[in-house]
Amino acid sequence: MTDNRTGALEAILMVAPEPISSADLAAAIETSEAETETLLRELSKQYDADARGFQLREAGGGWRFYSHPRYAPLVEKFLTAAASTRLSVPALETLAVIAYRQPVTRAQIAAIRGVEVDSVIRTLSTRGLVEKVGTTAATGAGLYATTPLFLEKMGMNSLDELAPLAPYLPDNIELEEIEKELP
Repeated sequence: MTDNRTGALEAILMVAPEPISSADLAAAIETSEAETETLLRELSKQYDADARGFQLREAGGGWRFYSHPRYAPLVEKFLTAAASTRLSVPALETLAVIAYRQPVTRAQIAAIRGVEVDSVIRTLSTRGLVEKVGTTAATGAGLYATTPLFLEKMGMNSLDELAPLAPYLPDNIELEEIEKELP
C-alpha cells in the first residue's frame, strides 16, 4: 500500500517541469532528506519492477519522471508528429563540441567544425542548453559551457557520463594553432 508521503511525492513529481532536489521534496512532504531519498529510490525500483512506461530518475540535480527508454521510438514518433522543435545537425554538432571541450570559445568551436558558429551558439543559448561562463585571460573571448538543462535533457547527472570521445578531438595546443590562423 502506498503511504501518504509516497503519494505526495508522486503528485509533486507529476507536475514538476524540471528535476526537483531531494531537499526540496523533503521539505514539501515534511520529512527528512534521507527518508525522502529512500522513498524515491523505492519508488524508482517499484516502477522498474512493474515494467511501467515511465521511470523515476535522478538527473540534472534532482528527481523527475521520464518516459521509459524502451518506448523511445513511439514517444519520438508522437512528438515529431507535432511541430518539430528539434535541433538542426549544425546545432547538434556545435553542442557536442561544447559538451566535450568546455569551456570553449567560439573560435575554437569554429576551428573544430570548420564553419562560423555565432548563430548556432545563439540558438543553443536561447534554448538554455549552453551559456557563457567566462572569458579567456589572453584574448577576452567568451567561454561557453553546457547548462544543467543540457544534463537534464540528456538524462545525465554529470558530464562524466558522456561517451568517451575526447581522444578524437583536437587538443588545446592544436586549437590554439588553428585559432591563430583564423581571421
